[in-house]
Order: sequence, then C-alpha cells, then structure tokens
Amino acid sequence: MRQTGPQSRESIRWSRGTPATLAATIAPLRDAPPGILLTVAPIRFPYERLRDFIAAAFERVGIPAEDAHTLGSLMAEADLQGSDGHGAIRLAPYVRRIKSGGVNVRPNIRVTEERPAMALVHGDNGMGHLVMKRAAVIAIEKARTTGVAWVGTQWSNHAGPASLYARMPLAHDMIGLYLAVGNANHLPPWGGLDMLLSTNPIAAAIPALEESPVVLDMATTVAAYGKVKAKAQRGEMMPEGWMMDRAGRPIIDPKRAAEGFLLPIGGYKGYGLALIVGLLAGTLNQAAMGKDVLDFNADFQGASNTGQAIVAIDVAAFGNLDEFKRRVDKVVRDMRNAERMPGVERIWVPGEQSNAKRVAYARDGIPLAPQLVEALDQVAVELGIAKLAR
Repeated sequence: MRQTGPQSRESIRWSRGTPATLAATIAPLRDAPPGILLTVAPIRFPYERLRDFIAAAFERVGIPAEDAHTLGSLMAEADLQGSDGHGAIRLAPYVRRIKSGGVNVRPNIRVTEERPAMALVHGDNGMGHLVMKRAAVIAIEKARTTGVAWVGTQWSNHAGPASLYARMPLAHDMIGLYLAVGNANHLPPWGGLDMLLSTNPIAAAIPALEESPVVLDMATTVAAYGKVKAKAQRGEMMPEGWMMDRAGRPIIDPKRAAEGFLLPIGGYKGYGLALIVGLLAGTLNQAAMGKDVLDFNADFQGASNTGQAIVAIDVAAFGNLDEFKRRVDKVVRDMRNAERMPGVERIWVPGEQSNAKRVAYARDGIPLAPQLVEALDQVAVELGIAKLAR
C-alpha cells in the first residue's frame, strides 16, 4: 500500500523563485525513506525558456547553434505534450554522453540508399532528434510525389518520444507512422530471461477536420523505460504490472528496476510486436537489434547505431482530403459518445489528452518536478550557463 509522508497532505506551493527555496524544499525529498511518496507541486516554465535553456546547454558542449536550437525545440515540445520521460529529463545523460565522446556533435547526416518512395539515412552518430527530423522532411517530400514514402535511419541515437515525428506530416495533411528500436534492452522474449528486446515504440498521427488529430504513441511494453526514470526521480512508486523480477514477482520501486524487466503489452502479443518493430526499424536499416543494442544508460562512449523509420502517407492520394478528415471526425465522436461503463466519466481518443496538455502548458507553463529543476540547474553550473530556475 502506498504510504504518504507528512508533506504530501498539502502540496508545497512553488513560485518561480529562488534556488535557496528550491534546495530547502527538496531536501526532505532526498532524505525520505524508500516507499514514502511526497507530493510536491511542480515548477512551471514557459516553453521558450525551457527551449532556450536546453539549446544553450547543447551549444556549450559543441553542437552548432542551429542544431542546438532544433534539439531545444524538440525536447521542450516533448515536455509540452506531457512526454515527461523524454524531454528535459534527458538533458543530463545526453550531455554526459556527448562529453564522453559517444555522440558526434557535427554529423554528416546523409542519404545512402534511395528510390522514389524510400530512403535510408545515415545519421553519422549524431543526436537522434536531428537525424529523425531530417528523415521526416525527406519522407514528407517524397510522399508529395509518390503518395507514400518510407524512410529508415541507421547510426542514429535516442530521439525522444515517437509522436514528435509521427506528428510532423500532419502539417502537410499527411498521416505519419513512426517505429524505433529502443536504446537499451529491458524486455526478454516471451518466457525467457535474456534481455534481447527494448521498448521498441510505435506511433501514428492521423489528421482530422475539427477534432484534434488522432495520435497514438506507445511502447510495446506496458510502460516506457523513460516513465520508470521519471518515477524514480520524483520518488514515486510504479503501478504493479509495469515490471517484474527474474522470479516473476512484481517490482513497484523504480530504484529496483535493474533487478528485473519491463512487461510487454498484451503478454506474448506485445513480445511479438516488439520483435516486428525491431526488425523493421533496426534490422532492415542495418542498425542495432537484439544482442547488438547498446545500453545507453550504462555505456556513454560507444556508438548506439539506433535504427528508426518514418512513413508519410499523403491522404489526398487516396481521395478527397476534407472528406477523409470529416470521416475521422465522425469516428472520433462516435468513440467519445459511446455508452460508458459505470464509473467512467469520459471516453478518450488517443492524442486528446496530449493535445489538451499542449494547450494548457502553452498557456500556464510546462510543469517540471522540483527534483528535475534541481538536476537541470546542476547541469547549468557544470556547463557555466545560466540556471533554468534563476
């Protein structure tokens, strides 16, 4: 049963105030015994401030200004849409990896194989966000002519949440699909114990007319490992069903994650889906898969050779664009208005909650856990840049 500490009875209110106040209030969190969950209100920052802070950090470690701005924009957008396991929380390990020589800060991202409806992009061990943005641009341009285009990547790196890239074709009235091999193996084959698969995410984004786009972003495990990291940093327990140990017992303490493995969605079906995604995003692209996947949580120097794939589908190639969007609207409303089970207040369509966060966070600021803000300020001190919580 989840325990609560004295401070969880009433959330501590934060201003955008002083580092001294921040440090004093975080101290009890660091000292709390295992299993104690302290609820502390987040600190909110404008998207632009978070973006510029992240960009400044990357510039300081040698990434060109334009690329640093792209990285800041995409990582801040991850937090803007509520993908808090893939946004600013990743800055410190990214910086460590760059400083350790594990990432090429000036990559020659290029196409090595190409046909009218496909391309293979060599990322030259650059930051995955830069590689995937280039791949998305290529896929969109090709789909204008061919109707459908598939672009794979090799020698890429971790690129954040899958939906960032699946959403990119939406601005061009296209459907986006995204597949990737995760950057550390946390999943054994069904019935096995060897870690041979990662969370291998898949995302799809489908435009609508008046409704929000339908956007599915999911790991092939019950939870992405980034969510485990976020839970650990906030001092929260995981729900039962995310992880189990090698004896089959549930793990709910994220600090014990190394003792076990993530569980696939839908049992053996999730294992099968993770395998297929890995073959399409990794093996097809001559990228790492299975035993070849580097654990970027432990190895900060080796090249990960991450594989990803993006598919752009031009809706107009299949018929009238507005009619398609109207039909999507109807399906969305049919889902939302379906008869609900007792106790269910609302039926959600994939992407609605993320879109609501985009709107709310753009208005009110992006919420970051105080522990994360402290960690980001430590990065700032180490790099000699202005703190985020200044």
